[in-house]
Amino acid sequence: MTTKRRHRPAPGRCAAGGVPARSLARSARLTAALPPRRFTRYVALGDSTTEGLDDPDGAGGYRGWADRLAARIATQPGGLAYANLGVRGRCAHEIQAEQLGPALALRPDLATVVAGMNDLLRPGFDARRIAGAIGAMQRALVASGCVVVTFTIPDIAHRLAIAPIARRLSARTHALDDEIRQVSAASGAILIDLAAYPVASDPRMWSRDRLHANPEGHARIADAVAHALALPGADTRWRDPLPPAPAAGLGARLAGHARWGRDYFVPWLWRRVHGGPPGPLAPKRPALAPVEPVTRCP
Repeated sequence: MTTKRRHRPAPGRCAAGGVPARSLARSARLTAALPPRRFTRYVALGDSTTEGLDDPDGAGGYRGWADRLAARIATQPGGLAYANLGVRGRCAHEIQAEQLGPALALRPDLATVVAGMNDLLRPGFDARRIAGAIGAMQRALVASGCVVVTFTIPDIAHRLAIAPIARRLSARTHALDDEIRQVSAASGAILIDLAAYPVASDPRMWSRDRLHANPEGHARIADAVAHALALPGADTRWRDPLPPAPAAGLGARLAGHARWGRDYFVPWLWRRVHGGPPGPLAPKRPALAPVEPVTRCP
């Protein structure tokens, strides 16, 4: 199905937030809203984004958009059994190798497949190969009879690197997103085109490490998936832009970059050079279990 917009700017002009109208129209085509239905078995596949970084749960772990979505689905009659197989640091082919088999064995009627962010930061980048792994997971899950949801990756290159490295990372992001759009259209998965909306790249939606969404970012992602699944009460407010941010002076920006480099980039680079693990290497929720219902997590 197609999600239609009531108001569209003239061809060649930009819609709200400065996004070209053709990009938003493409996003509307790819985000296939479902007729309302009840889900009873939800399995989330992915990396640290699916695991929930950087959305603390208040008990020493992470909640994240997938947990928030599961809690919302659980408000429907019959409840929900939910498993989260996401493991931080995983690239797309690793997610396919390690998580697809267990996910299929759990016989979900809903699955989310989110991958690619770690691949963007690795040498030997190949957008078609990465998206191929994502598409293979989508096809296998769709063939099993479940609804599959995927989303594109917002371009945050300007926050992670300086030119010309930022330009190269940005080009990688756009190339991968284009491939993800193609494999999703071919597989029948629902694609939420996060990259088409400026709010997804707003620094205020990202944690201090600049690589993971913060609680508000995770909440917006959960709301986007809820809307694509036509859950009761879901709407399009997830894509509304934030109010304009006050301009930061040069000194404040440089100080922020310095803190980020010290606290996040240098430790990440050390782990990459010396092979240290990024953190827990097992899923936080490997088996289906009942979920406590919550309409929208704070």
